[in-house]
Amino acid sequence: MNEATQGVPASELSDEELEKQGKSAHETRNWVFLHGSAEQFAHHTARMLELEREYLRRYPKRTWQGSGGAPTDLAQTAASWRETVRGVIAQLEALVELPDPQSADAPGVVDPAGAFLQRLADNGGRLNKLEAHQAAREVGLDPAVRADLYRADPPLVATEGTDRVLTDAGRARLAGGK
Repeated sequence: MNEATQGVPASELSDEELEKQGKSAHETRNWVFLHGSAEQFAHHTARMLELEREYLRRYPKRTWQGSGGAPTDLAQTAASWRETVRGVIAQLEALVELPDPQSADAPGVVDPAGAFLQRLADNGGRLNKLEAHQAAREVGLDPAVRADLYRADPPLVATEGTDRVLTDAGRARLAGGK
């Protein structure tokens, strides 16, 4: 197993599975970019590039490289690839160098758990799991503390299908009843 990307190496996938996983990687890219962790983003990037390299190896004529959009001369092709790779590296480095969202420019939330519960309350006591995940990030709620909200006795937040729901105990905490 390839440790950098995990899963079945792209070179061992059937043609059908390679296309299926490649399509899935592109479909999930936006979610990983917006909601994934840095580790998930890195893993997704590595896997997507592995799948693309294998697809290009198997089907060079189905991509821009073999469809007349790429240079035919080997030296030109190598130069084109180097330029493409430099562009991808520049984009990835720009993502790594983004400012820390918890920097001095962004005021810190004194009670991230309370702010998260308030976000739920402000949305009718219910958020889709992805919206809840994003809200937790925006208020700076540590994942372990967020998990404690679900495990409290009684729970302050509950799961209902794909929604995250503020419980009566969560409403009481917001009202000052801790």
